[in-house]
Amino acid sequence: MWTKEFFLSGKPDYSSVITFSPSDTIDDAKKDIAAAFSIGKTKAITFHGRNGQLDSTGDVRGYDGKVGVRVNGSQIREPRCPRELPFVGNHFEIYPDHVGNHDRLFAKYGSVIKTVNMGTVIYLTNDPEVSEVVLSENEFFTKTTSDPSHPLFHMKDSTALFMCDTAEPAWALAHKFIPPSMSPKAVRHYVPCMQTAVEQCFGVLDELDQQNRAFNTYHYMFKLAGQIIYRVVLGLDVGHFKTIDTKPHEIIHLLGEYMQLTKKCSLSPQWYKYLPYGNVRRLENVRTRAWGLVNDAINNCETTEDGQDLPLKEAALRSSCIADYLKRAVDDQGNKLAPEYRLTNTVALIGAGFITSASLLSWLLYSLTRYPGTQERLLQELVNFGATATTVWTYEEIMAVPYLDHFVKETHRMHNPSFQTARNAKKDVVLPGGWEIPAGAIIIPTFPSIHKHKDHWENPERFDPDRWADNDVSKKRHRMAFTPFAAGPRGCIGYNLAQLEAKLALANLVYRYQFTDASKEPMEYDPEFLVIRPTNLYTRAVKRTSWPAKTT
Repeated sequence: MWTKEFFLSGKPDYSSVITFSPSDTIDDAKKDIAAAFSIGKTKAITFHGRNGQLDSTGDVRGYDGKVGVRVNGSQIREPRCPRELPFVGNHFEIYPDHVGNHDRLFAKYGSVIKTVNMGTVIYLTNDPEVSEVVLSENEFFTKTTSDPSHPLFHMKDSTALFMCDTAEPAWALAHKFIPPSMSPKAVRHYVPCMQTAVEQCFGVLDELDQQNRAFNTYHYMFKLAGQIIYRVVLGLDVGHFKTIDTKPHEIIHLLGEYMQLTKKCSLSPQWYKYLPYGNVRRLENVRTRAWGLVNDAINNCETTEDGQDLPLKEAALRSSCIADYLKRAVDDQGNKLAPEYRLTNTVALIGAGFITSASLLSWLLYSLTRYPGTQERLLQELVNFGATATTVWTYEEIMAVPYLDHFVKETHRMHNPSFQTARNAKKDVVLPGGWEIPAGAIIIPTFPSIHKHKDHWENPERFDPDRWADNDVSKKRHRMAFTPFAAGPRGCIGYNLAQLEAKLALANLVYRYQFTDASKEPMEYDPEFLVIRPTNLYTRAVKRTSWPAKTT
């Protein structure tokens, strides 16, 4: 046996004496050091003496002093924070353009930054390697929405998969029942009803074209996404496109307001929640009304086969909608998901599903109109794959169109709607890059910044769907450099459905219409919303009268 004293470079008071066996390798030593100093990624550890790096156990053992420990070659240090103003902290340093300002702060302070907004401390990262540790649900990090500093605190729910703490019993239970309904095989049988839901908007878009009118892109994609997800989850038609001015269904409207109020409350001082009026009280009222309406819809949703109970995977393929599945699915022990869990998880599936999809569909139209040549190329590919005015796509066909897949991915990379993937530090931890954050900290992997990180993307500011055509390049890229649906055990379970929805909607819309940008002002996004959505984007849809010939 042999012993050696180690210290964190940059933090000389943090030292520990470690005992090793003669057979220990350098990797074994790194594991012991990671455990002793709470370092999140073992492979990132390097050992250093006065004259440089110590690469072997022989080097470490033979060194005549305390051995310094670095992470990714960096000394250990705390993330830096912009200068705070009284009461508001860094609020005006970040908002209203939090996407651009976070990029600016990363460039100035490094790959992990600290911000203080209205008294709430949030750490953020643009480093895929840090994101990998943060999203893993490990000894260092978890998701705790019940923490008042968590961005989703105001929508916390101990019975819902998306909104509960990982430590809650509901998470494991819901995670057993809900994912089977979102598997590729399960979502495949929703293709016909999803295509019908898309086609129902054609009449309104045709009428707008006849009147030479543009439309607010997000408002109409909000209605389209709501119509699709409501049909898939609850089996009902909300009739969002009966006329040009048809308002969203009350459930869809309320859940949209609920998401907006959640974000506004998260940006407010924590004492704000104690006021007897304002957004927090409105949030409670909206929740009560929306939950009640969804519960009624679940009870009244159409069922198949007289509501016969079925094993999980079988129920996912034979139910009329996801709500029907949740009422009928039984596990190996014959247990079903309790009614109170069915309600909250159905709400989460509708709310999270259509809000994110509405934003993505909006950004897809934005990309069609802002990046020259992409729309024409996508139309040509659809024609080459046999699309006609009467095509009813199958799951296999729509998922096999390569440029469509690349276009959706590149839009996700450049204009990803998701932002609130926050995790809680269980204990003090040293992250890749040598960043030390304290126990209880909230950290957000900032996907818009990660997806355009210059160290992981060639020409990151260029919209280039063809970057996805080279599988070898994609395989070499860090696996966390592209995470539009987050990652890890708490990643989005609806990604199969979301991808299918985006591709079906885009294929049908592009084949029927030529889209042009009709915005009168530079595009802006809503900084007070739970996802990143364009607010003043206007689009003109011109019905096509001719199509290109097939090419070989």
